[in-house]
Amino acid sequence: MEAKNISVMGDRDSGWKKAAVEKAAQFIFMACAILAVAAVGFITLYMIISGAPAIGRVGLKNILFGTEWMPTAAEPKYGILYVILTSIVGTFLAILIGMPIGILTAVFLAEVADKRVAAAVRPAVELLAGIPSVIYGLLGIYLLNPLMYKLELKLFAGSDTHRFTGGANLLSAVLVLAIMILPTVINISETYIRAVKPGVREASLALGASHLQTVFKSVLPAAKPGIVTAAVLGVGRAMGEAMAVTLVSGSSVNLPLPFRSVRFLTTAIVSEMGYSQGTHRQMLFTIGLVLFVFIMLLNMAMSRILKEGADANG
Repeated sequence: MEAKNISVMGDRDSGWKKAAVEKAAQFIFMACAILAVAAVGFITLYMIISGAPAIGRVGLKNILFGTEWMPTAAEPKYGILYVILTSIVGTFLAILIGMPIGILTAVFLAEVADKRVAAAVRPAVELLAGIPSVIYGLLGIYLLNPLMYKLELKLFAGSDTHRFTGGANLLSAVLVLAIMILPTVINISETYIRAVKPGVREASLALGASHLQTVFKSVLPAAKPGIVTAAVLGVGRAMGEAMAVTLVSGSSVNLPLPFRSVRFLTTAIVSEMGYSQGTHRQMLFTIGLVLFVFIMLLNMAMSRILKEGADANG
């Protein structure tokens, strides 16, 4: 009888301990969630407070649709239309180049390569992700820019109107960004390709499809949500990059054409924040606010696409 009472008391103590642990875990999880939401809220509020004054002084129309950026002139002008277009065009071209290469590499690692080859390629991809962006920029300066300059000299030989960039132009920035987004695209795409149910492959092969037909007509469509996620994260990576782009793009405000020196939204902030003051500094925060809005819209679009994909599959 006494042993039974001790057992009951032990069970009660164990139950109280489990309940206490669960409550503590719930509190910690809730605190982390609140902290994450609060961080986003504070960042959003700070960007609005810091970027809004310049909008009131200069005017939203003059900022978004002005084509001249002369913040230190006697009569300052703060148009960032070309800067916005450069970020959009540069990011789009980088995705256009990097996505096919990344997806095909992911297909190779997940569906084609044997274990030895995959074991050799995968660490190289992971190494690309670990290389600091400034190293990409330095490699771009010393390897890519000279090649672009030689190409530029051949294409515009004898031209009296072209401004030679020395290879620091939009095309160089696009190629560097395309390389930098590869690890993100490859790793996420490969993960989702491997996560496709075996039944999808088996059903396709049973119907007489070849291995390549199965990959491109069955596996990749089934992995579409993950590939879309990889594309969106690649866009965010490219649009948010500053250091490497600053080194290889020339950092001049021009219409985004392949062989022109250009300035991205991020490079505008990095290159001028050190000496800016007054309205000029506030305008740099406004540029940051524009970039922040772009990223937020991108995340919202990704969430909607993934939700639609989940509804279609469900």
